[in-house]
Amino acid sequence: MWLFFALATTFIWGLAELFYKKGAREHEKYAHLKICVCVGGVMGIHALFTLITKDINYDPINLIRYLPVSLCYIVSMAFSFFGMRFLEESISDPIENTSGALCSLMCVVFLGETIARGSVVAIIIIVIGILGIGFLDNTGDTDRKKKIGKKMALIAFAMPFCYAMIDALGSFLDIYFLDMKTSPLFDVTEETIEEVANTSYELSFFIVAVILMIFMLVKGVKFELPTQRDKILAAVCETAGQFTYVYAMSGNGAIAAPIISSVCVVSLILSRVILKEKLKAKQYFFLFLVIIGILILAIIEGD
Repeated sequence: MWLFFALATTFIWGLAELFYKKGAREHEKYAHLKICVCVGGVMGIHALFTLITKDINYDPINLIRYLPVSLCYIVSMAFSFFGMRFLEESISDPIENTSGALCSLMCVVFLGETIARGSVVAIIIIVIGILGIGFLDNTGDTDRKKKIGKKMALIAFAMPFCYAMIDALGSFLDIYFLDMKTSPLFDVTEETIEEVANTSYELSFFIVAVILMIFMLVKGVKFELPTQRDKILAAVCETAGQFTYVYAMSGNGAIAAPIISSVCVVSLILSRVILKEKLKAKQYFFLFLVIIGILILAIIEGD
């Protein structure tokens, strides 16, 4: 069953990226905040469902203790949603998926862990791919500065990198928070620690969603649920993917991880087929370099 859940996670998260992009309308000023509200709302519902149906002995203090990790994930997603308003999903998603490589580098630098030669090669391939994408995105026919201005073009292109770095920091902190020997989480066991952490994250996202909703109400921003279909679908897919991810990784994580890492391939295909995104041949070449590097890294680190 783990293989089914791994494939389901990959497809569901690929769908989530598609709906995120459709919901992140370029001319809708607060589109990224509205997506955050939708994601936080759905996650809040899932957290409540978990607390009602599962005996994880949840202590509210863990909401505070896990907050550094939660904020990393929430802020990184907010950056991602903003960037999607101006960048093709085909470009932003592979860059964002390099967070795993960055987390590996953090483990080497700060924890003194060793890294396999194959992983070094994979990271070099990823860097070459990203440099190529960056160069092409600001030259020739793909010059985004002509469309949205120099300043906004730089900000938009920086968003997936901000996501990758902050998400990698969250993953790095999770190594500490999800280890029973070092975790500051209160009253957890080997069986409940991941559920407690995830519930804390979802509750934090719900609180952020409430704050953002109040902010938009004060600003007089219209937020009518019937018009937010794509944003809500993205939120549902995001949360559903988290659910299947747990079961995929608990079965055979070493094989499931590289399968799930291919979500950027699914996103690339869906963006081309459904969103009709068209990139230059050179762009696709460098994008595939990034994807190949990510998959190689996932396979090596998963062994």
